[in-house]
Amino acid sequence: MEDSGPYCEIPAHETPVAGGPPFAECVLCREPTEYSESVKGVVYCAVCEWQEAQRTACSG
Repeated sequence: MEDSGPYCEIPAHETPVAGGPPFAECVLCREPTEYSESVKGVVYCAVCEWQEAQRTACSG
């Protein structure tokens, strides 16, 4: 079987890129994130993003 890389690899074109000020607010704690306000979808600060990843990893 051919190795195609890490199992959970996210293609680079799907990863949001930090744009710069003004920064979007975290949807949980309302702290500034590393993402620009122009990024669509749900954005988390680094702390909430890590906590959300822990919740989803252990949920099942």
